[in-house]
Amino acid sequence: MTRRKAAGHKSHGRPERHKPSIPHEHGMRFRFREVVRSLGPGLITGASDDDPSGIGTYSQAGAQLGYGIGWTMLLTFPLMAAVQEISARMGRVTGLGIAGNVGNHYAPILLNTVVALLFMANTINIAADLAAMADATRLLVGGSHAFPYVVVFGVISVAAQIFFDYRRYVAVLKWLTLSLFSYVAALAVVHISWSQALEGVLIPRIGRNAGYFTTIVAILGTTISPYLFFWQASQEVEDQRIDSRKHPLIERHYGARREFFRIRADTIVGMAFSNLIALSIIVTAAATLHAAGKTDIETSAQAAEALRPIAGAFAEAIFALGIVGTGLLAIPVLAGSAAGAVGEARRWPVGLARKPKEAVAFYAVLALSAGLGIAINVTPLDPISALYWSAVINGILAVPVMALLMMMARRKEIMGRYAVSGALYWLGWIATAFMLAGVIGMFAGFLL
Repeated sequence: MTRRKAAGHKSHGRPERHKPSIPHEHGMRFRFREVVRSLGPGLITGASDDDPSGIGTYSQAGAQLGYGIGWTMLLTFPLMAAVQEISARMGRVTGLGIAGNVGNHYAPILLNTVVALLFMANTINIAADLAAMADATRLLVGGSHAFPYVVVFGVISVAAQIFFDYRRYVAVLKWLTLSLFSYVAALAVVHISWSQALEGVLIPRIGRNAGYFTTIVAILGTTISPYLFFWQASQEVEDQRIDSRKHPLIERHYGARREFFRIRADTIVGMAFSNLIALSIIVTAAATLHAAGKTDIETSAQAAEALRPIAGAFAEAIFALGIVGTGLLAIPVLAGSAAGAVGEARRWPVGLARKPKEAVAFYAVLALSAGLGIAINVTPLDPISALYWSAVINGILAVPVMALLMMMARRKEIMGRYAVSGALYWLGWIATAFMLAGVIGMFAGFLL
């Protein structure tokens, strides 16, 4: 029995399917309204990339290096879009996520190592995000202790995934992406030198000190993260599983062109949105914190608080609201991608569209990841220090995962006639090379 059948992607536990039929592919025109309606995995993945810990990284980069670091957003956009599109294609073509495909074609020790590192990194990231959300909430509504907010946000995130109807839950995640526009709004209330900001985006300025390269590594690790690969691939599988008219493209070739168009549009929009928000955060921090000499920012909540004396209470409030909103979006993605990878590795039924009783182990792992994230906030382990090591793990993990992804995307026994080639294939390898260079630079920094 193949792992696809064992995982239940085509058989038992399938919920009622209710999506409209796919129109004929030949001569089909794609309208803007249809494209907007089709946005889902790519948009949510891109928005969740700007989680509270990522906001902290971008704020720190802008505070320390000013407008001159903006070029990294232009560089990373095509690279992250390529890797995410390849991940989505793999899920849509094979009917399995990344972990399922690795398990089918590589040694179990490799699969178990990748999944264990992913679970560890995601859990630590959840802990740091919950801490940032709690601190931001204290800025907004007050309170002497942050931990009650940590518990509330953690429980809400888990309960929503377990008990919400899948379609409604995805709709909620889409609406939560709007919270990120608070960082675009922040641009309107601060004084920005647009000529310097534009120059920083278009003309790279390479620093020569260790701090500069550490920041570059942090930005790369934040924008191109393994959990995003696993999540977008698994959501393509999930959307396919609940639609009776969709099957893995390797089994039924009909509609492939339309599906690849949808995936590309969804991914490009999601990644462009992600980088637009990240650039807005960098520019805001550069125009306020860097200009005022406030360069010792470590967290997103500190960035929000530091804005008050410089840009006013309104800037602080919208920055803090964005932290809470994106945290509510990112935690489900972090926990869900970890649970999905573990579930596929163990050949369990997985997917947020399943009822809790149909996927008990999957939801148990999801709850465990979030629960451990809550628990870390009451241990002596500092979530911010933990986040640093999470970034180290993510940086190390990204390289073999991306290399595996690229090798699998090329193998015809996995992807059939839809093996990735051309510019998309080479962009994926370029992204992998950049991540490898970042990891080498990170270790060189440790040794120097």
